[in-house]
Amino acid sequence: MPKRKDDLTSDIGWSTPDRISVRGLDLPSEILGHMNLGDMAFLLTAHRRPTPEESTVFNAIVVTLVEHGITPSAMAARLTYMGAPEALQAAVAAGLCGLGTVFVGSMEGAAKMLYEALPEPASGDADLDGIADRTVADFAARGQIVPGLGHPLHKPVDPRTPRLFQIAAENGKSGAYVDLIQRIQVRAEERRGKPLPINATGAIGAICCEFGFPWQIVRGFGVMARAIGLVGHLLEERTDPIAFELWQRTEEEILKNNGPAAKSAKP
Repeated sequence: MPKRKDDLTSDIGWSTPDRISVRGLDLPSEILGHMNLGDMAFLLTAHRRPTPEESTVFNAIVVTLVEHGITPSAMAARLTYMGAPEALQAAVAAGLCGLGTVFVGSMEGAAKMLYEALPEPASGDADLDGIADRTVADFAARGQIVPGLGHPLHKPVDPRTPRLFQIAAENGKSGAYVDLIQRIQVRAEERRGKPLPINATGAIGAICCEFGFPWQIVRGFGVMARAIGLVGHLLEERTDPIAFELWQRTEEEILKNNGPAAKSAKP
């Protein structure tokens, strides 16, 4: 029977009463027990199994993004869970809503910047120093920070970045994009006159370009990974809660600095 023009279709997967197929692989016999969670994510986004080397690099990327302490996303999740403990999924969603251009999602900005700066990395004759100079100058002219550089805590080096670059190099994923973001860092530090380490999301953005992932999907890897971390935070919140204390301390600080006693003490 010929396919209609408006037929609904998806290449991701389908199910029958006795079979589940994912990207052409049988879930029980070809995936379960054969692929880890990172490999499954790669299968769904790259549309194929990863090679052993790709598996090592991709899993390092997503594991890096799982956890980073009591971040704004973790606080949002914990506070939401305090108010709605019956809806764990809502608390996780609340935390994920904060993954944007400042936290975690900045890997998307780094990947977009690198793709725009170097559309054809395989040519081999690109002037990477010149491209780095122009990229940093363009961001400065627009009054924007260079995505993937700088960190409020990790200075002068984000400890995750050298390890990520090492894993990428050992597994054939360190090419022109990793080189370019390092040159961009040098130019940005020269211009700003202060350390601007390549942060983890900058490193991940560059490595994702080496894979060839579209920049529009790169933030999704952070969403996948951080969801796992947030579930861990909510488990801890059940047994050793801090959300109520965060709320109460915030109220106390505001009252101390802005309440009647604080106003009366001002000259």
